[in-house]
Amino acid sequence: MKQNKYDDINFFSAYEKMPRSVKGLEGAGEWYVLKELIPELRNKSVLDLGCGFGWHCRYAREQQASSVIGVDISEKMLQKAREMTDDSAILYIKMPIEDINFPESQFDVVISSLAFHYIKSFEEICKKVYHFLKPGGFFVFSVEHPIFTSRKEQDWYYDDQGNRIHWAVDNYQSEGLRETTFLTENVIKYHRTFSTYINDLLKVGFIIREVREPIPSEEMIKSIPEMKDELRRPMFLIISTEK
Repeated sequence: MKQNKYDDINFFSAYEKMPRSVKGLEGAGEWYVLKELIPELRNKSVLDLGCGFGWHCRYAREQQASSVIGVDISEKMLQKAREMTDDSAILYIKMPIEDINFPESQFDVVISSLAFHYIKSFEEICKKVYHFLKPGGFFVFSVEHPIFTSRKEQDWYYDDQGNRIHWAVDNYQSEGLRETTFLTENVIKYHRTFSTYINDLLKVGFIIREVREPIPSEEMIKSIPEMKDELRRPMFLIISTEK
């Protein structure tokens, strides 16, 4: 059974209020780094895994991609994406990421934003993406950083006054399921080590072009003061690879 919290009314309502849901890409602290790693999209066929509201799909078309397919498990997410999209070159498909099945060498670029830590087997996704990509194609994705996902609590330690003391790392080498809390409900995530992300990509044949552990931009830290705490530990991992 693939997890789909986003079609729950309460969960989706809370997600809609997040800055990245309201402001789009500019409301995502890691976007300015992910954007740098996405290759030239002009006249390219693009696949977005876990497309959500379709922000990256529409960005790809703004960069003159020839065609874009966005895949997501949530009907509510895709309904919102379709409402915000007026472009026949973008196709949204309701499907779990684990079930994707496209012809060999269909895409020039595959992207994904903060989706794979909800997927049990990253290696299987790597195999599928490698098959779908054209030779020389790029696979660029972001996930929650393994330092962030190692503990099921996935939160700071606080003092009696509510100040953030430190971010703990525990059970790092114990990969697998984490039952944690996100927004209004418990969710299931899958923790894997930094080396597992890298080695799963290498095993299927990808060339790793760049690895980034982004921090918020100076502008975001100025506008949202609590963002300065994101300098204390990595929250995201972004990897750019080539077939």
